[in-house]
Amino acid sequence: MVATVDYEALEAQLTKERKKVDVSSVSFSVRELVRMFADGELSIAPSYQRKYRWSAAVASTFVESVFLGLPIPPVFVATNDNFQWEVVDGLQRISTLIMFLAEDEAHLKAIRRETPLILEGLDKLSQLNGVAFGDMPVSIQRYFGRQPLQVISLTDKSDKEVRFDLFERLNSGAISLSPQEVRSAVFRGDFIDFLEGLVSDPNFASLLKLQEANKSDGTAAEQALKFFAYKNYRENFQGAVTDFLNSYVEKSSKSFAYADEGRLFADTMKHLASIIQGPFLRRNTHVTPLVQFEACAVAVGELIEAGVPLVTPDQDWLNDSELVDSSTGGTNTRSMLRRRIARAKVLLGGEE
Repeated sequence: MVATVDYEALEAQLTKERKKVDVSSVSFSVRELVRMFADGELSIAPSYQRKYRWSAAVASTFVESVFLGLPIPPVFVATNDNFQWEVVDGLQRISTLIMFLAEDEAHLKAIRRETPLILEGLDKLSQLNGVAFGDMPVSIQRYFGRQPLQVISLTDKSDKEVRFDLFERLNSGAISLSPQEVRSAVFRGDFIDFLEGLVSDPNFASLLKLQEANKSDGTAAEQALKFFAYKNYRENFQGAVTDFLNSYVEKSSKSFAYADEGRLFADTMKHLASIIQGPFLRRNTHVTPLVQFEACAVAVGELIEAGVPLVTPDQDWLNDSELVDSSTGGTNTRSMLRRRIARAKVLLGGEE
């Protein structure tokens, strides 16, 4: 059966969504792209720097392809609030070029590499095996540096929602960024820096026991974000966590009480750490149950803000049946969020 399509409605949708997107396409030489990175015009977000995965052999093959003038997929960038270009898709390619053409250690450190790329495993240009860029004659260096790469730019006229969507679509493959890593790249600025700074709070760090894969993917920073988002903005929560957090980050990037909120976060984590004495773990769990943790953190924060005296809960309070039931098994709903925070307040504030 063929679906019935309202083409007028489709045209209206297309017109609306296209207005959110503004792109331009231009070609730059390899040397110019590396220079732009060195000068701070082209930026690779810290969350991306951790994701470089190409082996020396794969990177060498890419360099060989550039030498040979083979078609190279375009690099996607997005213009940020400082008019820098942030790499959205092309991390492996741009980082490889920087690593190959690196003129000083600072450039290598900026992409978390220690040594320049030495070519290996080449078939077509086998004479380049074992050769670094600095070893080549100036004429060959010039030839390589002038090779063009296409850059497609999402301009600053495109809204943040579109940018987040583009990051997710283009990085759903090998790089596999977490939503918080994408968020850190899209909304980078004072608020994101503030959240990432909170990760080093000793009490907060002592409470979170994460899976190995989550220790470097922004999970901790996202937990700090959720503390503020659920405390200050939860009337806007409809169940779609990623959209909710994005909306809160965009709002807070414009206005946020850093000093007051930072103190409250520290006081909250200090209290939780004092009553738990170790990682936040429920019975028979080996990593922190994050949904329950964020509810308890919000509860403590709101009790402190309201001036309600905190109590030392029963020893087994983390296994409270209502708190656990409202934190596990498909409980990312507005009603369950309210329920688990309310129950945590009872347990930690001693009032019904």
